[in-house]
Amino acid sequence: MYKTWWKVLAVVIIFYTLIAGFLLGVPRLEILHETIRNTYFHVPMWIAMFTVFTVSVIYSIKYLQTGKEEHDLIAVEAANTGIFFFVLGLITGMLWAKYTWGEFWSNDPKQNSAAIAFLLYCAYLVLRNSIDEEQKRAKISAIYNIFAFPIMIVLIMVLPRMTDSLHPGNGGNPAFGKLDMDNRMRMVLYPAFIAWSLMAVWIATIRYRIRLIEHKKNAIN
Repeated sequence: MYKTWWKVLAVVIIFYTLIAGFLLGVPRLEILHETIRNTYFHVPMWIAMFTVFTVSVIYSIKYLQTGKEEHDLIAVEAANTGIFFFVLGLITGMLWAKYTWGEFWSNDPKQNSAAIAFLLYCAYLVLRNSIDEEQKRAKISAIYNIFAFPIMIVLIMVLPRMTDSLHPGNGGNPAFGKLDMDNRMRMVLYPAFIAWSLMAVWIATIRYRIRLIEHKKNAIN
């Protein structure tokens, strides 16, 4: 039971955020209007992504320290899961941009930086698939992953703040503050951070177990 409580918690909180996200009241702000509800989905996707990417880079470091294949498998499946949530973050952001900025992609610095970061992690998977020898693949991809993680942070969190941007929290455009986001929204948003992060870890765990079974099966054959 102790191994499943957090999974149950994730599902319960996600259902709560889905229901409350659509039914509870939200601040009435110009331009945003009802689209502010996307905060409950768009932002948690990024939090979940950062969570599993952090897990991935930690296990890449562990692999270089120990050489254990299991650590490499955890790293790659956490990265795969992170890319999945990366896509969800981009999609929810593009939909939001369409209704607030007028188009899905406006070449905003935040969007462009996120796209580059996405390609950075796609290149990680391409790199892995281009190397046949297992230990060499694991070592090179682990080193790449360790360098890719801080670059991704800079691309998404730092560079957009250094130039003009339509995205809240960047280029002098303030993020949601106490006047924009009231306690009703916080009661939904903060649990959503936890729930989707747990869900991301859960998905990564399932992917790892499947990959481990396949790895052991191939080793036997």
